[in-house]
Amino acid sequence: MTEGATTGTAAGLSAHGLVRRFGGATAVDGVDLTVPPGRITALVGPNGAGKSTLFDCLGGATRADGGRVRLDGRDITRLPDHARARLGLARTFQQPAVFPGLTVGENVRVGAEQRAPGTVRGLLGLPAAGRGAARTATTRALRLLGLEGVRDRPAADLPTGALRLLELARALAADPRVLLLDEPTAGLDTEQTDHLAAVLRALAAEGLAVLLVEHDAELVAELADTAYVLAAGKVLLSGPARTVLADERVAGLWGAR
Repeated sequence: MTEGATTGTAAGLSAHGLVRRFGGATAVDGVDLTVPPGRITALVGPNGAGKSTLFDCLGGATRADGGRVRLDGRDITRLPDHARARLGLARTFQQPAVFPGLTVGENVRVGAEQRAPGTVRGLLGLPAAGRGAARTATTRALRLLGLEGVRDRPAADLPTGALRLLELARALAADPRVLLLDEPTAGLDTEQTDHLAAVLRALAAEGLAVLLVEHDAELVAELADTAYVLAAGKVLLSGPARTVLADERVAGLWGAR
């Protein structure tokens, strides 16, 4: 079978026996994880557990030393991040990554122009192609995240909370199938957090597969369907989010995050 060929019909994103080493240290140690469409999945654990490294392996920023990553059944383990993005995988980062010299609208337009030509994923009701498709995607993503009023402001002028929303708007403008969010509520106020939660619920209801790293236990319990607990690079336990968070083993880890 050729590299990148479809090996199954499972939808969403999955990791199978994923391993990532740095010298003699194993940051991700045989992780199995599934992020199904239409669901919000959370990844929790203490600092140094390997969460960000796992995100990098899933998103393609770093290559795993072992195991497989599949998107909608297709093996994408050896594909770089930009190729994964073209297949419908989008992510945000622990530190917001935007283009400070561009306006808010121009930043989101960058995401809109990453959409694969001729694709219709349906989450934002976007046209497949043609003149104005990127403009439409930009406008709808800005509206969804409440950023229309700052569309023409330089990104460099935005506070941290607005930068996080901008980064998410850019990711959504690409109309992804799978969305990876690394600490999406860091820097957000209560109103922004509530709005973000509502947006994620709505997108999941439309079929988006969401995986988020989040330290707010109450938010995870309220928002996520499933939670995976990572400790020392391994999955300690997984299951329904409320059940997992109530486990005494997780309570001990949470205070050490």
